[in-house]
Amino acid sequence: QVQLVESGGGFVQAGGSLRLSCAVSGSIFRLSTMDAMGWYRQAPGKQRDLVATIPRDGNTNYADSVKGRFTVSRDNAKNTVYLQMNSLKPEDTAVYYCNARFRFPTKDYWGKGTLVTVSS
Repeated sequence: QVQLVESGGGFVQAGGSLRLSCAVSGSIFRLSTMDAMGWYRQAPGKQRDLVATIPRDGNTNYADSVKGRFTVSRDNAKNTVYLQMNSLKPEDTAVYYCNARFRFPTKDYWGKGTLVTVSS
């Protein structure tokens, strides 16, 4: 059973910073098949959108709206993915969801989400 647990959300003023973390747990064998990790967000009344992804080895990918402000990283030894968010804007307000994609078989797992609120 794979579980993803996010932390680090909260309330911040515009221009501030937050760091999100997502720890993935599961069997040693299943964790060995974990591939890309990432973050998505869903604002009230909107669909869930990609924020950033990071493969096990390779280039990161960001939504245009967060490029230059957000940085995704991962610690494979800890099975943890991070999202450093700087220069936050009110439009970044959303529930942020952690995602992990596994292979053999291919399956996506999601965290329960953490709320980020940015005030103007």
